[in-house]
Amino acid sequence: MSNQTNTKMISQNQTIAGTFLHIKKGIILALLIIALGSVAFAQIDVPVTTAPKTIYPKSVGYFSFILPIVTINQNVTTNDFSNFNNGFAIGFPVGINVLYSDKFGFSYEFTPTIKSTNGETKTSNLLFDPGPMFRFKHGVTLITRLAFETSGRYGFTPVLNKVVMRSKFCNLFAAVSMPVRFGDSELPTIGGNFQFGITLN
Repeated sequence: MSNQTNTKMISQNQTIAGTFLHIKKGIILALLIIALGSVAFAQIDVPVTTAPKTIYPKSVGYFSFILPIVTINQNVTTNDFSNFNNGFAIGFPVGINVLYSDKFGFSYEFTPTIKSTNGETKTSNLLFDPGPMFRFKHGVTLITRLAFETSGRYGFTPVLNKVVMRSKFCNLFAAVSMPVRFGDSELPTIGGNFQFGITLN
């Protein structure tokens, strides 16, 4: 009876892990389709209209999700897609950007993370990572964030952000980030993340 119960639990855990993997792959595929679509849309000639001048300072909110892709320390490279025993995570960054000019702003961001380990899911961490925004042409922004995690880790995270589609009410953006972390009696790590979200204008 015990063996049957263990077999059933293992099967359920594998099913849950497989479901999350399919969801994650689906999200990435959807992002690629949206990104390619936005590039194609950008090639279409659109009548030029005079946009109203932005009045600064201006505050905008945003919400997004972030996919940790890889984490590296001096001993181990962890691929978030391949090792379900160590678990994998999806973060949901939300925040406010205070824009002071066309070239500068400051971002306040909170990121709760949901982690799946051995078929079980839970909220595992909360990250606060504020930082200055250096804004460039064509919707490109460099954000140099500090990082403070409730897990005990701390460090910094450079982020390269690009607006991929604009509308009157919101902008869609994609970003890549490189979190560097220290502390909590663990080895220093460096990682690679992909983020996608919506900024509310």
